[in-house]
Amino acid sequence: MTAAPRIASLVPSATETLVALGLGPCLVARTGFCIHPADAVRAVPKVGGTKDVNLDKLRRLAPTHVVVNIDENRRETAEALREFVPELIVTHPTRPEDNLALFEQLRAAFANVPGVNERAAALSAEFAAALARCRQQAWPGERVLYLIWREPWMTVARDTYISTLLAEAGWQTWPDLLGGEHGAGRYPALTGSEPWLRQIDRVLLSSEPYRFGPEHLAEAQALCPQARVQLVDGELLSWWGARGAAGLDYLCELAQAR
Repeated sequence: MTAAPRIASLVPSATETLVALGLGPCLVARTGFCIHPADAVRAVPKVGGTKDVNLDKLRRLAPTHVVVNIDENRRETAEALREFVPELIVTHPTRPEDNLALFEQLRAAFANVPGVNERAAALSAEFAAALARCRQQAWPGERVLYLIWREPWMTVARDTYISTLLAEAGWQTWPDLLGGEHGAGRYPALTGSEPWLRQIDRVLLSSEPYRFGPEHLAEAQALCPQARVQLVDGELLSWWGARGAAGLDYLCELAQAR
């Protein structure tokens, strides 16, 4: 009988997806940001954050597999992990449809665990249906500013998962920048004096990583005087994997509520 894998996940979206695949009992480590689903991860040891992994503690937990992400984890962390982890699983969804490749990637890695193949197929079918529902609708184009931070204001480049997800509902994020595979360029800072801010149609204030609240609405409105400003669930709009289908449905609800 093949021994059960010992999985460490250093990515919140991946942790949630692994649990959805039935691999929760195989998790031996997570980051402090891996909080969903709470009941399944509560007892799993924490090994720091996505950017500051406690490698000594992780080594002692002896994982057979570690799941990392190009956007969220540091390259030097991945290189250090290769020295003692038998299998490093590198993820990098940057578009909604990449969820389908992700499900297959994880299915292939853990195909010997009972139930994983069936659950991966179910997740893929659920996501494909949500994507089809979104794409069946005709969306009017809007210029959108998606804010993830203040002091300074920070937003998302157009090649991030968030931006490409929003594009499914006809929402084009600004500024018109590509951030590249990884690094700070993917989340550009604003001065607040950019001329195009006056042409923004909608400002979305995310609930993470900065927790925007009602007290920030007026400040964001002053930044983009012509825009509709609203608070949004950042987890649904930025977490890929098992949450991808719900994220698409949530986006469609937002776009329909004009």
